[in-house]
Amino acid sequence: MVTPRDVLNRLKWKEGESIDEALIFYIHRGAPGDSKAVSGADIAALEGFCFELGTGACIPYHRVYKITYRGKTVFERYKKRADE
Repeated sequence: MVTPRDVLNRLKWKEGESIDEALIFYIHRGAPGDSKAVSGADIAALEGFCFELGTGACIPYHRVYKITYRGKTVFERYKKRADE
């Protein structure tokens, strides 16, 4: 099974691809629709269990439900409801 971490690492390290062109959607309780999106350009580091933003926030990979790259969906899984 391909994980969000696998996809982000590929976009970061594979020649000809750029993590900066990715858009990552994740569950964020309390936000409108319990969802937020962040540009790959805002990612400071890819850690073992989360990706770290330039603000210092660490978003766990299990909260990521969709990644788009150059306008195409490259990762998608069922978006859990916030109360689950």
